[in-house]
Amino acid sequence: MLLLAVAFIVAFVLLLYMVSPLISPKPLKLPGAHVVVTGGSSGIGKCIAMECYKQGAFITLIARDENKLLQTKKEIEKYSVNDKQVVLCISVDVSKDYEQVENVLKQAQEKLGPVDMLVNCAGTSVTGKFEDIEVNSFERLMAVNYLGSVYPSRAVIATMKERRMGRIVFVSSQAGQLGLFGYTAYSPTKFALRGLAEALQMEVKPYNIYITVAYPPDTDTPGFAEESKTKPLETKLISETSSVCQAEQVARVIVKDAIQGNFNSSVGSDGYMLSILTSGMSPVTSITEGLQQVVCMGIFRIVGLFYLGSFDSIVRRCMMQREKSDSTDKNE
Repeated sequence: MLLLAVAFIVAFVLLLYMVSPLISPKPLKLPGAHVVVTGGSSGIGKCIAMECYKQGAFITLIARDENKLLQTKKEIEKYSVNDKQVVLCISVDVSKDYEQVENVLKQAQEKLGPVDMLVNCAGTSVTGKFEDIEVNSFERLMAVNYLGSVYPSRAVIATMKERRMGRIVFVSSQAGQLGLFGYTAYSPTKFALRGLAEALQMEVKPYNIYITVAYPPDTDTPGFAEESKTKPLETKLISETSSVCQAEQVARVIVKDAIQGNFNSSVGSDGYMLSILTSGMSPVTSITEGLQQVVCMGIFRIVGLFYLGSFDSIVRRCMMQREKSDSTDKNE
């Protein structure tokens, strides 16, 4: 009986592996494709644009700072693979006025053709204890990190549906998978992208459009350096439990997953574990991916509980040290 059960499981797994390629999306070909990257003047966005350009794509860079855009344009153009490639720069705030975002994307499509892949990378961060963060910071982060992805996506989705093809990438964060000390303003905006992506994927999948949510870890970027200046001690100590990735490495992974049409994009072993743990009801790109989630969920939950316990210990220890320090100051 046991041998029969094992044989059935093996046969089932082999069948899934055979069927998997038939239900997976066809890879998007980047040579000649039009890729739009918001937040493309620095950090991960800049590296994603550069990676796509190296593979022959036409690039539209969108960001607020025109000077940074022009500098980034020069850097990217060094990696051209043919003399037909173009890097178009557009200075606009993607989080303020939908009509303005829609108009600039129309202009970009008139110059470089329909958008084949949109990478929503515009974002910002504020760290601090919940009661110390200014209330308007919550509003600003939601506008930039969430609406700044909604507006560009809304502007290109109709054309993608008409063409029956496209890729949309939402650059979230590991803080969009796991709420951590100090990120009460930032994490919710990144969690929101996951909900948007899941609902949108269900709408657009019949049109051969695939959504990717990227969850990069701490990454060596100008934004990360600025964020680190205001991190509470607890957040710094928790961050030390994982290494800081290079933006180029993160960009290569995101571009690869977007091309393949993978819904989840993660970097490193910690990122893989988090993606499994938080998969929930998120779509899978292949049966193989679903099997990995089913098999690994239990053991990863045990590992995750260990991490959570260590994080709680850090927060409790910092609280006790702070209270002890305050008590000493009062006695003096």
